[in-house]
Amino acid sequence: MEHAEFNKDLLKFLNASPTPWHAVATMKKRLDTAGFEELDEKDDWSLGQNRSYYVVRNGSSIVAFRTGTREASTSGLRMVGAHTDSPCLKVKPNPELRRKSFFQLGVEVYGGVLMNPWFDRDLSLAGRVTFLDDHNKVTDTLVDFQKPVAFIPSLAIHLDREANSSRTVNAQTDLPPVLMQVPEDDATSFNDLLSQQIVSESGIRVRKVLGYELGFYDAQEAGFVGLRDEFIASARLDNLLSCYIGLQALLNTSGDEAALLVCNDHEEVGSVSSEGAQGPFLTAVLDRWCGAGKAKAIARSMMISADNAHGVHPNYMDKHDENHGPILNKGPVIKVNHNQRYATNSRSAAVYRHISDELGLPHQTFVVRSDMGCGSTIGPLTAANLGVTTLDIGVPQFGMHSIRELIGTEDGFTMFLALTEFMQRKQVV
Repeated sequence: MEHAEFNKDLLKFLNASPTPWHAVATMKKRLDTAGFEELDEKDDWSLGQNRSYYVVRNGSSIVAFRTGTREASTSGLRMVGAHTDSPCLKVKPNPELRRKSFFQLGVEVYGGVLMNPWFDRDLSLAGRVTFLDDHNKVTDTLVDFQKPVAFIPSLAIHLDREANSSRTVNAQTDLPPVLMQVPEDDATSFNDLLSQQIVSESGIRVRKVLGYELGFYDAQEAGFVGLRDEFIASARLDNLLSCYIGLQALLNTSGDEAALLVCNDHEEVGSVSSEGAQGPFLTAVLDRWCGAGKAKAIARSMMISADNAHGVHPNYMDKHDENHGPILNKGPVIKVNHNQRYATNSRSAAVYRHISDELGLPHQTFVVRSDMGCGSTIGPLTAANLGVTTLDIGVPQFGMHSIRELIGTEDGFTMFLALTEFMQRKQVV
């Protein structure tokens, strides 16, 4: 895959993946096209050598792997991890609000949302709906309105003269989006609107909506930015970018070595779920793949936790350690924290640096300022659960956890090249 093709395809992936469920569905289609076989956790598995498989849990997390030509217990595993979720506004179970003829929905803040950028944006809505169909069967389906259907208007500065100096956002009262205007006697429920959307998208008739997991998202599509198109702006770059990079690396490996991609949901809220990185999903897959040889396989394996890094902001350079300010388009960022908020150690960092140096690829290092707190990733969680050598790395970006984020056009492709080599390397540790 060439550089320009990589970035154009990345935009398609981002636009097709407004929620974790859509992201996994998009990855499934690409894996199916590449000849991967889907496994069901409810079934017995009979895995062969030099084969390619994937398994999905909850529709929002996925593990895809190539078994390679040698036993995993002797060759080890080359693993890449990312997460499918992003901070957003999720619809509450009883969301309807009617105020002065405006139909609004109550929302819950999911993850560490940077809330101010959500105002005055064209918003759409997508996610998973569970319902009773015509055959009295409980069924799941994905919905995506795919057009602007909501808006969170700012309060005009004339009514809030301190808006530019001291305004705060109240998540309960300030964030309910406006969807439409309705008559005073209107009794339309949100479930009615969902039923209509399901029929329009899939033709399936809905007897009763039983539940949903839906989030608002920025209706503006991903695109190139800059006088020389040197940036990509999009929602959900944290962390669908890493999901895409990991997927492309797995698809482009030789297949000779045992390689795996895991994309977990719920990283933005701590990863404590059946399909999160603190849950048993990856362990369950490895148990069934490696069997009694799992401990030996893990001892020969390495995990690269791929999650975006904070690029040094030219307007806020003092927010970075003066020797560790990653620059967009200057290479992926090795993330180090000796308090184990990142799982990188000297050995795992050396493996990545060596691969990059061999390929002539740039790389950078990030350490948070000593007087600031440090975020974390699935890296330490996976390292602790499996006991596997782990590296935390990511593409530098601006605006992390905003409704629209920014990366350089060079860094994703650079990391793709390095991870592809990592996934087909004969020995990693």
